[in-house]
Formats: sequence, structure tokens, C-alpha cells
Amino acid sequence: MNGRRLRFLDRYAARCANSDLVVNRLAVLAARSAAEDTGNQPRGSAGISRRRVPWLIALAALVSIAGAAAFAQRGGFFYREGTIPPRYAPEHMPDSSFIFCRIAYRSVRMEPSGIGWRTDYPYAEINLMTRLSELTKTRVTRDPDHEPLHYVVRLTDDTLFNCPFVMASDVGTIGLDDDEVEKLRTYLLKGGFFWVDDFWGTPAWNQWASQITRVLPPSEYPIEDVELDDPMLRTLFDLHKVPQITNIQFWRRVGGQTTSERGDDSPHADLRVIRDKHGRVMVVMTHNTDVADSWEREGEDPAFFFQFSPDGYALGIDVLLHAMTH
Repeated sequence: MNGRRLRFLDRYAARCANSDLVVNRLAVLAARSAAEDTGNQPRGSAGISRRRVPWLIALAALVSIAGAAAFAQRGGFFYREGTIPPRYAPEHMPDSSFIFCRIAYRSVRMEPSGIGWRTDYPYAEINLMTRLSELTKTRVTRDPDHEPLHYVVRLTDDTLFNCPFVMASDVGTIGLDDDEVEKLRTYLLKGGFFWVDDFWGTPAWNQWASQITRVLPPSEYPIEDVELDDPMLRTLFDLHKVPQITNIQFWRRVGGQTTSERGDDSPHADLRVIRDKHGRVMVVMTHNTDVADSWEREGEDPAFFFQFSPDGYALGIDVLLHAMTH
């Protein structure tokens, strides 16, 4: 890292010296120390190539600072997940800026720690879009409260086709009716991009697979494991592993000692895709990992942030940029 970036971190450290938010101080001090030492370190434990580590660590400090500030602005309270009312997509999007849309679906079974489509909503999308706008030149429109615009859509809504990117969490509980299957197939084959995340173990995988194979028959659109040299993992950050990220409640219960929420049934994270006949990725699946929690909970605990959020943001931004450019 060059001297200018170190001086930049020093200025932030000075500004945060008297902060009551411990995450501010920890973020800057850790980033400053790591930035000085990175040149002599082996490849980062996050699986990010060494040439990207110094800049990513500096950015991690800024993300942590901003996340803590946002937490303070919410009154210093941990919000209860699943209590925020949905913001449904309007008939017409306000402009051509990037928009994050979340799929509202029907759950037909339950999973531990899951709350159906509301899982990770809305701060996963708010934080990811904020970091995307800071780390890239992607334009993001903000609402009157200065939060990035984000919407909820149902698979039967015509507004689905105004969303170039959609995401769903806890999809091990999803159930689709025939109309939803047909609408989702049309959306994907017309160029849509769907990321599903935060579903753990064999039963959850089997439930998801039973639904997505109705949408995209595997004889035509097989599910593939993503190789680590795939271009999607080189879009901005060079990733060399798929991070296994737990939800913050599980992480606290186990004292951060394991990242497998289903024990032997979720030994490692899986990254899988479905491509169209031209090789374009239509569906991304992050199984046995909760990538969105690394965005949603970025400012709640500095230890959780440093263990998971740099990995989660690197993967998230790589996937988003790939989706927008392919």
C-alpha cells in the first residue's frame, strides 16, 4: 500500500479517536496495521489474491466505519429481522440506475433460523448497494432518506421485468405454483439474473432443486459447480475460495468456532450456477453459506465484520458486476 493510502487511514484514525463506536477505532487500527504488513503476508485467508488485499483492507475500514454510523443513525438498536414492511416495486422504475429487487415467495416448509423471503431484508440490499456505489462507478438512486432504492417483487408481478437483478434468501423453503414457474422461466430466458442465498444442508438443497428444475429443466439447463478460475470470480476482486458465512446469531451461539450451520451436512460452501445456451449465467446459488448476512450485519460486531464482511462484499460485488456486464 502506498504512503498516500496510509496517510488516508491515519486521518480517519484521528477522526475516530474519540468515537464512542468501538467498531470505528478497531476498523481503522486493524486496517492500518494490516496495510503496513500485507506486503510480507501470504495470500489472504479470505481467498482474495494478494495484489487485491491491501486496497480491500483499507476499504474494509471504511465499510466498518460507515456501518457503525448507520447503526447509530438507527438509534443504536438491533432491528428485529422480518419486521420491516416490504417496499413493492412501482410500475415504472425512477431511472436507469442499478436496482436491487428481492423476490417475495411462498414458503412450504421451515428451516432453522429462517423466516422465508424476508430473511436478510432490507439491510442486506441497502448495505450492498451502498458499498457497490462506493467501490465502483455504478450509479445507485437514493430515496429521500438517502438510502439506496430497493424493491420487493412477486414472481407474478409484471414489475419483475423491470428488475435486471433479483435475489432471494432461505430458498430451501420456497414453493412455486405453475404461474410463477412460467413467469420466472420467461424472466430468466429474456436476460434476467437471479441469485439465491442462505440455504443449508441436503433437505434445503433438495427443496430448492425441486422447484428450480421445474423452471429450467436440467436436460437443457444443468446445474453446474463454479470453478475457482471462472471469470465471475475475477470481475473486480480475485477470489480463490467460496466463503462459508454464518448468520450472526449462530456465530454468537458457537462463539465463532465453526461456520457450518448444519454440522456434517454443510461442511463447505457451494457456488453453483445455471447458464443459458450461450453460456450466460442466469441463476447463481450460494448454498451452505449466508453471504447476505455479511452485508446485513456489517456494523453490529467488529469481530463478525472482520471475519466475514470483506469476503462477502468481494463475492457480492463480483457477482453484481458480472450480472450487469454479461
